[in-house]
Order: sequence, then C-alpha cells, then structure tokens
Amino acid sequence: MSEQPSPYEQLQVSQEATFEEIQAARDTLLQTHLDDDRFRTTIEAAYDAILMDRLRLRQEGKIKVPERIRFAERLAEQPPKKTAKPTNPRFNLPWQEWIDKPPVMSLVITTLVYGSLAGLGLVANTDSLALLLALGVGFNLVWLNRKEQRLGRAFLITLVALLIGAAIGGGLASLGIFGFAGNVEGLVSVFIYLIFWIVSNFLR
Repeated sequence: MSEQPSPYEQLQVSQEATFEEIQAARDTLLQTHLDDDRFRTTIEAAYDAILMDRLRLRQEGKIKVPERIRFAERLAEQPPKKTAKPTNPRFNLPWQEWIDKPPVMSLVITTLVYGSLAGLGLVANTDSLALLLALGVGFNLVWLNRKEQRLGRAFLITLVALLIGAAIGGGLASLGIFGFAGNVEGLVSVFIYLIFWIVSNFLR
C-alpha cells in the first residue's frame, strides 16, 4: 500500500516554499486539469492543508513568517494609530486666575436671594431698606466665607463690593439714565446686590 503523498508533494513544492510559490503551483495545476473535478478538489484540499499547517506553526512560534507571506484567512488589519494632533497651547490671562466657575445650584441660590432682596428694596421704605441691605451684606459675607474659608478676605470683598455697587448705583441714579421715579436708595441697593451676586459666584 503506497504512502499517501503530503500536501506539499501534491502541489509539487518544498516545505520552505513561500506563499506566492504555493499559490502559483496551485493555480498552475488547476489550469492544467480544468476538466478533472476530482483532481481539482484534491489540489484545493492540499492547498488549504498547507495554509492551516503554516498558520498553526506560526501561532506556536515554530516558524517565522516573512512579511511577504500572507495567509488566505487574512487577519483583520489593525487600524492605523491616530496621531495626536498638536494642540495650541492655552495662554491664560492674568485676570482669568480670578474667575471662578460656580455650580448651577450656587447660581440658583444666590440669584433667588439677591433677586428677592432687590425686588423688595425697590418697594421698601428707608427703614426696611436698611434691614434688607444688612441681610444682603450678611448673606454675602457668610457665602464667601463658606466658599473661601477665609473670613478676613470674605469681609474685605463684601466691603469693596458694597462700595462699588453703591458708587455705580448712585452715579447712574444721579444721571437719571433709567428714568426711575421711585426710591433712589432702592435703585442703588439693586446695583449693590448685583455686585454681591457677581463676586459671590465668579470671584475666585
């Protein structure tokens, strides 16, 4: 009983043949036996057996496959590595270090408090206005101290904000820009609360 020829012998190539040589041998044999389906099936089976054998040996690390050898079952090509695009360096202006980004809840709370005080201040009499202003100063002081954890700095910021708001409100009221016919002190308090709102939220 004759020994069954190996797949390499069936394709008439050596075991060191490259993939291109194996493929060329298969194509040549198939072209010369176009009418012999049985022979063609044998050649295809031998070709597949060689590919599977080389793939197994490669996975086991027993052979090193050159770059030019590619198996029929091509592994999915790895996507090209994305090169990080050079980003433009960000230059922070000096004043940006003093700007804070408050959370939404902080904005909501301070807006409600100062908005309510400003609305009441526009319709309040002088005595009530002083009480409302004291509440605004106290709230701003407590809020900044809670945020900064420095009472001295919170007090200084509150005092400066009070003076700035009074100066802006008083100046605009004296110019009559808004045509406000009501309580001028109430209008001034609105600008004070506005400055309080700004420093309590956006000053770092």
